[in-house]
Amino acid sequence: MAQEAAARPREETLSLWKREQALLKARVVDRDTEAWQRDPAFSGLHRVGGVDVSFVKGDSVRACASLVVLSYPELEVVYEDCRMVSLTAPYLSGFLAFREVPFLVDAVQRLREEEPGLVPQAGFGVACHLGVLTGLPCIGVAKKLLQVDGLENNDQHKDKIRLLRAGGDSFPLTGGSGAVLGVALRSHEHSTKPLYVSVGHRVSLEVAVRLTHSCCRFRIPEPLRQADIRSRDYIRRSLGGPGPQQESRSQEARRPKVGPERGPEEPPGEGRAPKAHSPGSRTHSKAPGPGAQEQ
Repeated sequence: MAQEAAARPREETLSLWKREQALLKARVVDRDTEAWQRDPAFSGLHRVGGVDVSFVKGDSVRACASLVVLSYPELEVVYEDCRMVSLTAPYLSGFLAFREVPFLVDAVQRLREEEPGLVPQAGFGVACHLGVLTGLPCIGVAKKLLQVDGLENNDQHKDKIRLLRAGGDSFPLTGGSGAVLGVALRSHEHSTKPLYVSVGHRVSLEVAVRLTHSCCRFRIPEPLRQADIRSRDYIRRSLGGPGPQQESRSQEARRPKVGPERGPEEPPGEGRAPKAHSPGSRTHSKAPGPGAQEQ
């Protein structure tokens, strides 16, 4: 039976979330802090991570939180951690991180304790919030334009998108205030829809764009794509078979049509099941046994 998330949080909770957002924003570092970031070839970068939260269709409480780590530049999965969790906070536009990030922070902490040599040097997903709480360099990647500070998905914006002819082509997203809020990037030769890249934490916008492009075998950066694939497959296996159709965070009908959605999009024919692990990969998928409580 489908479960519903809690109702809209009380005003006291919203006020608390707003204060915490302000504190986190003050701690964001929007410049390069690592030696590999200053190398045009990213020499010294060996591991990139991605996170995702996927839901059983029609159930806004039970979810799978996943963390994957890929080798760089090979982009092969060397570590994954998928766990069923129970969300207690509702989805609220602008406050998604408060619903999902605690479980992702836990996954990063487990990785640090169990396999410290596999901690990613850069991560994709829930960028600023997760980056500040974990201290990891993180990059913001969205499939839809966040329409703030005068940014609009209007005809002018669509005309600029049509001028992105090749993979790696991009243009800045300049708000009405004059601030550059991110970059629209054609991430792959065969993708006509752009990605929207923004600074997360401990990385410059220029490096964020270059690294995003270099991690794209398809439209979506491979760390995010693999996190999405594996979380959905884990739900299927945990339910004991094909079961109900799963949906990633990016596919939820409950989400607003406007604003960033960070779940990966699969190309046709791709991402139906996780790839086989490389010989050195480590898997930490915790499937609940009969009668076990969700973590």
